[in-house]
Amino acid sequence: MTEAPTRNRKIDLLRGVSILLVLFHHFNIAYRLDDTFLSRVFGWEAVRAVARNGNYGVTMFFVISGYLITANATRRWSELGHVDVRVFYGLRIARIVPCLLLLLAVVNALAMAGIAIFQNHSPAGTPVSFWLVNLASLTFWMNVLIGTHGWTNYALGVLWSLSVEEVFYLSFPLLCLAFRREAQLVAFWLACIFVGPAYRFLHQGDEGGYLYAYFACFDAIATGCCAALLAKRGAWRGRAWSVRAWPTALAMTFVYLSWPIRESNVFGVTAMAFGAAVLLLGASDRLDESKARGTRVSTVLEAFGRLSYELYLFHLIVLGLLRTIFPPPGVAGDEKLVVLVGYLLLSTCLSVIIARMYAEPSSRIVRHWLIPRRS
Repeated sequence: MTEAPTRNRKIDLLRGVSILLVLFHHFNIAYRLDDTFLSRVFGWEAVRAVARNGNYGVTMFFVISGYLITANATRRWSELGHVDVRVFYGLRIARIVPCLLLLLAVVNALAMAGIAIFQNHSPAGTPVSFWLVNLASLTFWMNVLIGTHGWTNYALGVLWSLSVEEVFYLSFPLLCLAFRREAQLVAFWLACIFVGPAYRFLHQGDEGGYLYAYFACFDAIATGCCAALLAKRGAWRGRAWSVRAWPTALAMTFVYLSWPIRESNVFGVTAMAFGAAVLLLGASDRLDESKARGTRVSTVLEAFGRLSYELYLFHLIVLGLLRTIFPPPGVAGDEKLVVLVGYLLLSTCLSVIIARMYAEPSSRIVRHWLIPRRS
């Protein structure tokens, strides 16, 4: 097995944009920004258009996940049919499980401490125990639980997308070994890409179906997988990338801003996934990566991208505590922007601490335990 590649700044940039869309979306749900300086300058409709579709940020994460898993697998084992299942699962467990266990421990502790927002609720009228929520979190069907019972737990709701990704991770090496041939894998992934819009269409009016169900999301991951195989062929590399990037980004922005996701999801998810895939194909050109110097904005976005997993898991801890200390009904006007800045800073600081002092060391330990040294 070859060594894992260094980080790709273009991919981190796309991750940074995606996670900020998610963070902004969740903040606006808690502290509606209609009476702030942002709305006075840009108009509430413009601010709301940015805030309402944060789930498309998750769509982009799914594409990135499929792309990186496939690209890294082909880099390590040359062919997907040669994937080492033990090594693959070991790498995924090392990256995902330590932070997941920490999140569950923190949320359970805050709930037992009596902080209401971290306790379970019953939006569908049926009480759900923490035993069931923890089980769903650890066995990757939080999206199913949300579809059945609603948003039972505020801080653990983000695990719906991790559930989708984990099922993909579980199936990926098995599919590689079962199909063996790349063409058969591509055929399977193309089937997922066609099934996605149909599934979302058949579940309109059911948020748990068109947003959070496995088959409503797998097409974005499959799009990333196919993009990785295209990138491996090298046909997309070269200076023409800049010609494709801006039109693609503008088209994605148009889809993102024009309609709420409840109206555009059938083909909106497909459009955002294809757009992200085109951007990732450009990111496969790393020839000038070491010489490239980003702007201050891109550098900040890349930093958010490097922390995206920790930010995604733990930002609702910060936001939940802020909502407890500063209840939204008591925060008005530009005070919300102060809370927004604090939310972003605190979430970032917490994520840096978790990444450096916990996630990275624990990941190394788990890899040492689970992955043979010769790999």
